[in-house]
Amino acid sequence: MPLNFYDENRTTSAFTSKLTPAADIGVGLTILCIALLSVLGNGLVLVICYLRRKKMVGSELLCVNLAVVDFLCCICFYPLSILSSFRHAWLGENITCIYYGLGCYIFGLCGMFTIAAISIIRYLKTCCTLACAVWLKGANIRLMCCAIWLVSAVWSSFPLFGWGEYVPEPYGLSCTIAWRGYHTSAKDAFYVICSFACFTLVPIFLIVVSQCRILYKVSRFSYSLSARGIRNNLRHAEKRLSMMFFCISLGFVVAWAPYTIVSFLFIFRKEHQYMAPEGFVFPALFAKSSHIYNPFIYFYFNKTFQRELRHLLLSSYHKTGGNRVGVHITTGHQAPYPIHIQLQEQGCNQKNEFGLSQDGAQSKRKHKREVLHSSNNHGRLVYSCWGTTPKKASTIMDNKPDKDSIPVSI
Repeated sequence: MPLNFYDENRTTSAFTSKLTPAADIGVGLTILCIALLSVLGNGLVLVICYLRRKKMVGSELLCVNLAVVDFLCCICFYPLSILSSFRHAWLGENITCIYYGLGCYIFGLCGMFTIAAISIIRYLKTCCTLACAVWLKGANIRLMCCAIWLVSAVWSSFPLFGWGEYVPEPYGLSCTIAWRGYHTSAKDAFYVICSFACFTLVPIFLIVVSQCRILYKVSRFSYSLSARGIRNNLRHAEKRLSMMFFCISLGFVVAWAPYTIVSFLFIFRKEHQYMAPEGFVFPALFAKSSHIYNPFIYFYFNKTFQRELRHLLLSSYHKTGGNRVGVHITTGHQAPYPIHIQLQEQGCNQKNEFGLSQDGAQSKRKHKREVLHSSNNHGRLVYSCWGTTPKKASTIMDNKPDKDSIPVSI
């Protein structure tokens, strides 16, 4: 695919960085931090959602879809941008540029459509009658997620067939839609205008209007209840949930707003350069930071997410050896005798009272390993921490501790 974004004498330098080497390293480190935080946060969200998959409601599938979008985007595409920043030039040139631009555009549209769907569903459940939200069940939500991925993939693949183009960005370390294709041909102009109007402005408008209406409805109802002196915990939970989705939507819109404005100015600007390359870097990095907001928002507003995350961390801590028991000797001298710990099962005395046979007791002892038979009159079982002889074990158990005995702390 030819690069219409640059003329022929600049095509060879289209994939080289227009920034200083220090700025390239800074961009690479910034994207690396964003990718690591996103993978960690969204990975925890996906693990928690998998653990409670049987308790999830249909609308939570959209949050899972949003976490999948952020997680896969940072794994599949951002390493290429990080390596290119450290190399001071784009790796792979035209082929990887198409791969990066196509993938990032698909995931960007999926994230925007998912947040728009969340906002519309919340609006129907909060502001409309119950009959309007009856069809919002698990099966319909799954169909909505599939439709989001299908529409995003189809619209993003048009540049592969001549409608639009994927080209390097002005600073040379990323690839995106050729926004200046508006000036090259009618097909490119149609694709650019539709991408900006129908697939950017319309979803953002729906997100903003829906969330503002939801907040107004919930705030007015909560105020009316508090004016009457009524405390409603259900409405308090609904208010927290509405604030959570409002912050998710606001974070996405605010993160992508600078990049959208710069791209809009780039569409109708006929001159090749109207802004320094550094002017494109900061909006692009700010837009990439939208991948790391959502897990922190979930943790702050969602009590269920906090409880599940705490349970997951505690279970992981115990599995890695957090519940080990240590035995040590408090004195500095070496013990003359080995140390034994006597364990007695609960209910042992009760079984003896009911008259268990001697043969049954002996057969039960055969299945227990590392058991020493003491020679005392009580007939208790002595378990050894490490290998010893039975005689010394019985001697220690028969003798009472005196002043010279060695204290043991468990």
